[in-house]
Amino acid sequence: MLTWKNIMDYTQNGTPNPSNRIEKSNEEWKSILTPQQYTITRLKGTERPFSGEHCSSFSDGKYNCTCCNTPLFDTAIKFESNSGWPSFTQPIQENAVKYHKDTSHGMIRVEILCNTCDAHLGHVFPDGPPPSGLRYCVNSISLQLEEI
Repeated sequence: MLTWKNIMDYTQNGTPNPSNRIEKSNEEWKSILTPQQYTITRLKGTERPFSGEHCSSFSDGKYNCTCCNTPLFDTAIKFESNSGWPSFTQPIQENAVKYHKDTSHGMIRVEILCNTCDAHLGHVFPDGPPPSGLRYCVNSISLQLEEI
């Protein structure tokens, strides 16, 4: 199980390598994503709180990256954080998510990205429920649910 200490280590020393990599030009991403998906995932945008389709949905399945379909989170680790965005306590695999220190907007946060294609997902915070204490706060538009 990942902890905040692991996350801090990854922001300083790098995330474990992904199982595979997908790289496309901005033009290629624009041709396969909607304008809103492109803005959130490739330009590091943020959707309005409580506006995303996955915010209050708890259907069984896996949440995959909108851009490359890599499994990122499982519904078994999703929880209601009342933050306005889907929240998870852990990624589906240790190397599914990449971590970057984010100093934008006058604060220090940890940005999370798909480790396969570098799609912006959201941020992770150390204020989640036990046992990990982590809250992966993810833009709904960055995810697609593969229901079981």
